[in-house]
Amino acid sequence: MRKMKMKCLIVDDEPLAVKLIENHIAKIDALEVVATANNALKAFEILTTQEVDLLFLDIKMPNITGIDFLKSLKNPPKTIFTTAYRDFAIEGFELEVVDYLLKPITFERFFKSVERILRAPILAPTNVIEDNITTDFLLLKASGKNYRVALADVLYIESIKDYVKVHLQEGAEIVSKFKISDLELELPSHRFTRVHRSFIINNDKITAFSTSDFELKGIEIPIGASFKEQAQKLIEKLSG
Repeated sequence: MRKMKMKCLIVDDEPLAVKLIENHIAKIDALEVVATANNALKAFEILTTQEVDLLFLDIKMPNITGIDFLKSLKNPPKTIFTTAYRDFAIEGFELEVVDYLLKPITFERFFKSVERILRAPILAPTNVIEDNITTDFLLLKASGKNYRVALADVLYIESIKDYVKVHLQEGAEIVSKFKISDLELELPSHRFTRVHRSFIINNDKITAFSTSDFELKGIEIPIGASFKEQAQKLIEKLSG
């Protein structure tokens, strides 16, 4: 049975930028471009008449910015911001976009971003918060849904102001409005350790360590000055 392709809409007032993203999409069998738009009004018309799974959205456009446009949508598709400006990353996370790509966008960076979405089905959504959630799952709210994320799938957790980005071992990520200090209280301390003010790691996923950092599948997480004591206890435990 042939797998359905993810339908993409590109919104950008720069023709060369649109063409570049079209070329990137053409290299990925799981994606297809269903339409392009050079302004938010045209994009809105397309969204009301066509099915769109993934939106590539420029931020600085005439009349209506990409941020204001996304805020106006009641049920927006998964969205990746494409921009030449670094200043809007926090707004992107607050709007729960999948990623924030800086122009010029290389295919390598583009593919990494899209891969997160293609892997996203491993996050099983549920619209009901159960009273008997077991400690084997973490409940996170994102994009209007509640996600039960298996603790065994969590690689590490990163703090971004009042949000957390949960990195999963298969490369998927989920961003949720949650202070890392509050989330830390919900995690079993024998399985997870906060080693930095911005990072909590899954103890079972550690592949290497030193007195300055922990490595989880090739990703180095630094040990913060305020967390050296608990990091040292973890190192002693890992050393046997």
